Amino acid sequence: MINHSQKNIIKMTLPTDPKLISVIRMTASSIANHIGFNIEEIEDVKIAVSEACTNVIKYSNVDTFDLYFSSGEDFIEVQVEDEGAGCNPSQIKDPLFDENRSCGGLGIYIIKTLMDDVEVVSQEENGTIIYMKKIIGRDE
Repeated sequence: MINHSQKNIIKMTLPTDPKLISVIRMTASSIANHIGFNIEEIEDVKIAVSEACTNVIKYSNVDTFDLYFSSGEDFIEVQVEDEGAGCNPSQIKDPLFDENRSCGGLGIYIIKTLMDDVEVVSQEENGTIIYMKKIIGRDE
């Protein structure tokens, strides 16, 4: 998880407006590019971050959420936090094994597939934190 008192953090407080997903993707892309990720890795980061933010927009029932970016020489960390509805993370099923899955429900699965480290911390009515980390060259 990202320590909020770190020096190299970018924090964005955003309204839950789907129109801002493109801005979020561009920000993630710029940071990942600056660190030195290749095009495929940058796409992975962009998709994962947009999935996490889309989850907040669709399910949190809040007006704003916080998005944190932190980086090092060979990694990017992203954390999405909301103070909304929350959920029980143990009830998030793997969509490959959920026969009753309707359309949707792939966001967390996609994030875990694309990123190197993912944590989801959530409590019903107390919000959700989605943490993700990508390391350069880990996919090769």
